[in-house]
Amino acid sequence: MNRNQLKYFVAAAESRSFTKAAEQFYISQTAITQQMQLLEESLGCALFDRSTRPVSLTPAGKIFLGEARAILDRMSSAVERVHDASTGLTGTLRVGFVRGYERSDLSVLMRSFHLQNQNALISFYRCSTDVLAAGLMQQEYDIIFTWDSTNLKAQADVEYIGVESARLVVALYDEHPLAGRRRLSRADLKGESILYMSPDASNDSYGDAFFMQLYKDAGYKPNILFRSCDAECILMMVAAQEGISILPDYFTDKLYDADNLVFVPLVGECEKEDIIAAWQSSNSNPVLKQFLSVLGSSVPLRK
Repeated sequence: MNRNQLKYFVAAAESRSFTKAAEQFYISQTAITQQMQLLEESLGCALFDRSTRPVSLTPAGKIFLGEARAILDRMSSAVERVHDASTGLTGTLRVGFVRGYERSDLSVLMRSFHLQNQNALISFYRCSTDVLAAGLMQQEYDIIFTWDSTNLKAQADVEYIGVESARLVVALYDEHPLAGRRRLSRADLKGESILYMSPDASNDSYGDAFFMQLYKDAGYKPNILFRSCDAECILMMVAAQEGISILPDYFTDKLYDADNLVFVPLVGECEKEDIIAAWQSSNSNPVLKQFLSVLGSSVPLRK
C-alpha cells in the first residue's frame, strides 16, 4: 500500500468511476485498475463492487474510504511539519476573516502574535461568512474572524470568543436629505434604495434572515436595489448617488476615499455587528493554542 494507491482509491470512490479517477491524475484507466487490484490484494478484501454501473463500494470499501482520507490528511500534515522544521518554522496558523475586517485592528493583534512567535507562519484568507464557516468545519482554517449573525456558534465542536462589537453606520452621499442628521434609526430608511452589504455570497443565508428581521421589526420590507459582500463596490455606488447602505463602522476610516460620502450612526438596541473568533476544539495545531493565549489577553480590545 502506498500514497498513490490511496489517492487513486479516494478519487475512484468519490467519482464512482475508474475512468474519471484516471483523468484526474492524467494516467490510463488500466493503470488505475491495476493499482486498485494491488491495493485490494494487500488488504485481502474487495473494495469495489464492479458488477454495478457506476461502480460502488463494498461494505469494506466504505469503511476504508474514511480511513484512507484520514491517512492522506495525516501524511500531508507530516510532510508540512517536516518542511516547517527544516526551514526553522514551528508551524503554520491559517486565519480566515470576513471581507472588510482587514480594515479593523486585526493587524494589530496579528502583529502582536507574530512578535511573540516569529518562527510561526501566518496565512490569511479573506472570504464571505458562509465560506468561512464551511472552511472552518472542513478544517481549511485554524481560526476565523466572522460576524456573529451566523449559526456557527450552534455547530458541534466549535468554540468562540467575542472580539469586538462594531457600531453600524448609514453610508450616504452628501446631498442626500438624511446626510445632515446626527443619527438615524432603521425606520428612517423606509422607502430608500438599499445597497445591501451582505454577509454571505448566497441570498438565503442565516445572516440574511437576521438582518431582514431588523427591517421587519422596523415595520417595512426594504427596497434592496443591489447586494454584494464587496464593501468597496457598494460605497462606490453610494458615492455615485445610486442608493444608501448600512455597514460596520470599522469600514469608515480606512475604506473608500470619496469626498461626497457621509457616515451617520445607526441607533437601536440591535444596530451593531458583533465579531467573533471561532475555532474547532478538536484542532490540535500547537500554533493555534499559542495564538489563543495571545487572543485571550487581547480581547479587552473589544469596543
